[in-house]
Amino acid sequence: MSIHLILGGARSGKSAYAEKLAQTSGLAVTYIATAQIYDDEFKSRVQHHKNRRPAEWALVEEPHYLAQTLRNLDAPNQCLIVDCLTLWLAQWICPDCNPPQDSSWQAEREALLSTLPTLQGSVILVSNEVGMGIVPLGEINRQFQDEQGRLNQAVASVANEVTFVAAGLPLKLKS
Repeated sequence: MSIHLILGGARSGKSAYAEKLAQTSGLAVTYIATAQIYDDEFKSRVQHHKNRRPAEWALVEEPHYLAQTLRNLDAPNQCLIVDCLTLWLAQWICPDCNPPQDSSWQAEREALLSTLPTLQGSVILVSNEVGMGIVPLGEINRQFQDEQGRLNQAVASVANEVTFVAAGLPLKLKS
């Protein structure tokens, strides 16, 4: 079992780096996409990611119940890529994203953190580092930045490896 967290800014190369790690792992790969598509611009971003991935990779789209999805897909010879934790968080805390009423962000966050150490396969989690700028205006923006920072810290604490990617270059933070 291995958990690898890959952090970076927008368009830093973190997803491409995660995909490279998965491709060279020699394991069967399942890509777990956490995004929901709300507009044409974002649809083209998602298509760019799809076009880059090998055709033999399985794809599971899950914007909310990440821990359950990981448990369902887990196997010793499996590599799971979660892209990305940032969008997963947004789906839960943004009221306009219509989060499910049968759970909560706090419950799903705790479910993820308790699930990760129990997994048998390889898990690569992609997440944005959003705390390197100014404190944003607006309550929901500050809540998002705070929750993302806390989530990244919590996942990093259970991860075997943590890599920060900037300008396409990986920097090992934990190994």
